[in-house]
Amino acid sequence: MAAKNHRTGMALKEVWRREENAICADCGKPDPDWASYTLGVFICLDCSRIHCNIPSVSQVKSLRMDHWDEAQVQFLAQHGNAVAKATYEAHVPIYYYHPVHTDCQLLREQWIQAKYQRKEFVEPGKQLPFSNGLKEGILWKRGRDNGQYFPRRFLLSEREGCLKYYTKQDAKEPKIVIKIDTINATFQPEKIGHPNGLQITYLKDNKTRNIFLYHEDGKEIVDWFNAIRAVLFHYLKVAFPVASDNELTSRLTRNFLKEGYMEKTGPRQKEPFKKRWFTLDHRRLMYFKDPLDAFAKGEVFVGSGENGYSVKQGLPVGVQGTFTWPFVITIVTPDRDYLFTCETERDRQEWVAAFSRVTEQPMTPQEYAVEAYFKLKP
Repeated sequence: MAAKNHRTGMALKEVWRREENAICADCGKPDPDWASYTLGVFICLDCSRIHCNIPSVSQVKSLRMDHWDEAQVQFLAQHGNAVAKATYEAHVPIYYYHPVHTDCQLLREQWIQAKYQRKEFVEPGKQLPFSNGLKEGILWKRGRDNGQYFPRRFLLSEREGCLKYYTKQDAKEPKIVIKIDTINATFQPEKIGHPNGLQITYLKDNKTRNIFLYHEDGKEIVDWFNAIRAVLFHYLKVAFPVASDNELTSRLTRNFLKEGYMEKTGPRQKEPFKKRWFTLDHRRLMYFKDPLDAFAKGEVFVGSGENGYSVKQGLPVGVQGTFTWPFVITIVTPDRDYLFTCETERDRQEWVAAFSRVTEQPMTPQEYAVEAYFKLKP
């Protein structure tokens, strides 16, 4: 018996060491140490917890701590992550968002359920609730002034190239019409205070506007998210016909590079530093009085190093400031220096790293146009 268990253990390690099984089958996290012995996939601890919620489909065990019998190991050997991907992800639409391990629980949960439980991507040409270019329904939207959430009717149309919302279900005219090419969508459960919280950001007159939404049904809000990506993808296909699908999918929704509180001072650098919530959305650094404000109080354009932008720790020479938080960052631009302070050294290092990632990237023609707008602002 001991010899048999030893052979089974060695066979398990051999399958586990295959290159295809080196990352989680669902979120891509390295070194997964759990597996589903009914699906034959190697997964991380966080994804294994989601699998536990669909026991009729997936049964999981720890690769390190649990006992595996010979039949289960043979099943893993015959399957594995590559076979599962070819089966359960065979027909994932090009625009559909594949969550990674740093994404919120909801996105990973719905991805796993869509693959294994609902089997949405197994058959070609399957009609999916986010794939027909038109989506309509009720979402809970945060009021701009009072902070309360109200049910609002939303309509997303590929034909019209826009997202609309109506203050009343029977209203004929929308409150706002948002052009699809200005939209970004990102899940913000912690900021919104709801596990299904979605933030819609769009540009109007080159200024950023935020809308905060949720739906009680997690699948429904993720369907809205992927519907926005689908409509935007088809818009970009028409606008940029020679671009590859990979280029276009990289231009769909994006997570913010960094968010959090910092203190800032004004352009004369003599005013007291004020605490603000900052969002770095690629080259736009926006600051708000409150994280859930609809409009930014101001925006700073962060260009590339080759165009005179840089980030430094500490104050510029000869500048003295009155601030509460001691960890100073200076953003150098061709026009002026922006001074910020962080509460901790860790915060400062994270912000510096985020700014550095932006300044190290060359600017696109579209970004030069945005930079010109910022320079023309009063």
